[in-house]
Formats: sequence, structure tokens, C-alpha cells
Amino acid sequence: MRISQLEGRRVALWGWGREGRAAYAALRARLPAQPLTMFCSAEEAAAADALGDGLLAVETDASAGRLSAFEVVVKSPGISPYRPEALVAAHAGTAFVGGTALWFGERAGEGGVARGVACVTGTKGKSTTTALLAHLLRAGGVRTALAGNIGLPLLEVLDGEAEAWAVELSSYQTGDVAAGGVRPDVAVVTNLFPEHLDWHGSEERYVEDKLALVTRATPRVAVLNAGDPRLAVLGTQLDPATEVRWYGREDGWHLRGDVLHRGDAALFDTRDVPLPGRHNRGNLCAALAAIEALGHDAAVLAPAARGFRPLPHRLQRLGERDGIAWVNDSISTTPHATLAALEVHRERRVALLVGGHDRGLDWSDFAARMRTQAPAVVVTMGRNGPRIHALLAEVAGEGGFDLREAADLAGAVAAAREALADSPRPATGDVIVMSPGAPSFGPYRDYVERGRDFARLGGFDPEAISAIPGLGIAASNHSAAPPAA
Repeated sequence: MRISQLEGRRVALWGWGREGRAAYAALRARLPAQPLTMFCSAEEAAAADALGDGLLAVETDASAGRLSAFEVVVKSPGISPYRPEALVAAHAGTAFVGGTALWFGERAGEGGVARGVACVTGTKGKSTTTALLAHLLRAGGVRTALAGNIGLPLLEVLDGEAEAWAVELSSYQTGDVAAGGVRPDVAVVTNLFPEHLDWHGSEERYVEDKLALVTRATPRVAVLNAGDPRLAVLGTQLDPATEVRWYGREDGWHLRGDVLHRGDAALFDTRDVPLPGRHNRGNLCAALAAIEALGHDAAVLAPAARGFRPLPHRLQRLGERDGIAWVNDSISTTPHATLAALEVHRERRVALLVGGHDRGLDWSDFAARMRTQAPAVVVTMGRNGPRIHALLAEVAGEGGFDLREAADLAGAVAAAREALADSPRPATGDVIVMSPGAPSFGPYRDYVERGRDFARLGGFDPEAISAIPGLGIAASNHSAAPPAA
């Protein structure tokens, strides 16, 4: 759907966060005389009213009846289309689209393909893969945009010019690509684990929505992780119009031990690439496969990965205080991600902080792994903390770890410090790892705010640790324009 197709229709926007504001700005720029209605919270209504737009009606009652009064509702990604009021309105004929769909609608090329656009999704690793993709292309002098779910809404760079687009998409946005009516040039899927079940309603629907990027959007090339069982099956079932390329297997980009390979050709040891954990360096293989699919010489660009600046809140080492290293993995929202964080720090004495918003994810496999792979200390916290604590209490004796609980992050940090102080410090040193395996909703607006609070509690500057490098459009890794606020 193109923005011009909204002209003269009954159009509303739903949500006044950054994505909602970007959608409003894009529609108003292209359709200055178009009446619009904005549905938002009472707290946001004042900011929307302050725009002084006489053609913008601001309402706080996004009921089924009100939504049904519009032909098109442009909704923010965090608003689930499976909410009852949205389902009722959709049944009555209201079309729900997101900013991603509108952006793709403006980018149709030959054969309906958005040339140079590489979209990346997956339960974990999508942000790092997308950022690596942009970093490596820019290292080769390719003018590249880094945008999407990573922190810069696509509609904020609607009129930007780039040779390549590195676009991160969440499961909230992947269906919008197909709705845009334009095929991505390249689509990357890193892996699949249950997540966001409250938004999607079920694990089955989460997988279906996540994979819409390759099943419904029909990209020219799908880059898939050969090590993921679901993707291994999916790769044999895609539309013939989509070429499938694999990473993580021996005929493509893969790791043998720590050495990066393209087929049988060894390139270099990745241990000096600033990506914590071997699983994280697997994202480099995904990025290189995508670069190759875009038509660039990935082998030439690969060594530039050594200059990559890791993203914040993803196994981010903040520094040391009083002989304790602090690691911020606030983006961890699944038990699987927490297990990966433990693997990275298995040589250290770890106090692990887990828990947060309860999405109903199953922690039983995590608890079972704690029988043999537990850190020295586990502190549970947050809404699902008691549920996790009960599971871990059954295996704590066998696993030999100190199990403690706290109501919130501040209490968890204090408990971790106390637990580590109860015994002599090992030669390898102590580390406090916040890898919650759960969302931040409730006490925090998002994982970024949670990560900043963790930094503050550890004695670090919360603002200095949060900048995402390279957002926007740039021809090199030193010229990226800062994104709009």
C-alpha cells in the first residue's frame, strides 16, 4: 500500500510512540490536506494536541466501534492486531497496516522487488546481524541505511537515498512486508524460539507471523540458518520464486571451531572479532551470506568485522567495580538467551539475575540445564521470579548453586553482591550478569531503560552505555547521520 492510496479515505493512526509519530509525519508530509484521527493514551493526547494540527482529531477510546469507522488504521508495531477490538474492526472491513508496510509500498522496483533491501528477523541475533550487515557494507564504501526495529523507524528515512538497506524487523512487523505489496531483495531469518506469546496469542501464531517475511513476502533470496530445525524444514517449502541460501553449513558461510569459512576456504580466526560468544559470531555468517546475496564480495569485506562496535544491552560488558565485572544483557527475553549468556561466561564465577514480565514461557528446560550447567548464584526477580524460583528450588541442591530471590532489579543486584561476598573471590574473577530471559514491562518502559538502571546500580553512567552506533544512512562507518529524536 502506497501513502498516496490513503488520500481521501477515512484514515486513523493508533499509537503515539516513536513509530506512531513517524507515521504521522510521513502521512502529513505526503498528504497535507488529509484529515486524520489519532488514537492514543490519555498521557500521549496532550503531546498530539500540542501539534496544533487542525486536521488531526485526537481520541483516547480505541474501541471496536471507533476503529470500525475507518477504512485504514495505521497502527504502531507494539499494538497487536489480535486484540479483540482490532479483530472486530477488521471483520467489519477496517484494514490495519503498519509503517513498515507503507515504507515498502514506496519502494517497488523491477518485478516488484525492493532492490538492495535486506530484511533481518529471528528470535535472537537479528539486531547484531543487521548492524554487522551495515557495518561491513559501509567498510566497502557502500552507502547503506541501518534502520527498522533496531532503533530508527523506516518512515523516518522514507525519503532517504541508499544503495543498500539493512532493516531489522520484529515479529510485530514481518507481516507488514507482505502487506506492502513489495518483495524484499534479501530476507534473513536467524533462528526461532518461543517469544512474544502475549502479542501473538500462541507459539504457532508467533512462528507463522515471524516467518511471514519469507513465506508471504516472497523475497528474491531467503538466507536461512541451517542449524535451526524449523528453518531447515521451511527451506524446502518456500515459493520457487525465492532462492534459498544457507549459512551455518559447510557449503556456505560457517564456523569450524572459531575459524570463519566460506565453503572449504578458511578466512580468519574470529576470536578477535568483538562479538561475545561463539553463537554471536554465527551472526557474522548470516550477515556475510546476506551481503553475498546482495551481490557484493563478502570475502573481501569480512575482515572489517574486527572493527565492529557491539550493540548495547546485548552481553554488554560495562566494566568492573570492586573486582566484579558487570554484564548487561537486558535484551535477553527468553530462557534460551539466558543460557547463551551463561555459556559465554562459563569460565567465571557468575551471579545471574533472571526474571521480569511473565509471558508464560516455559522455564523447565532452563531449570533442567541448571542441574549440570548452573552458575555460582542465581537471583530471581520480577513478576515471573517466584515461578522461576520454584522450578530452580527443585534442582538447586543437585546443581550446587546458591539460589536467592528479590522483588526487583535493585534487590537482585544487592542479593548478587551479598552472595558473591560470602566466599573468597576466585582467580578467574566474579561477574554479575543480568540476562533476565523475560521482558521488562511493568517497572520499565523497555529493555533499554532496564539496562540503564542496571548500569546505574552498578555504578556506571546509564546514558553512556546506550548509544546504538551507525543508525541512519552513511557511506562509511565514520559518517552515519544521527537519527531524528
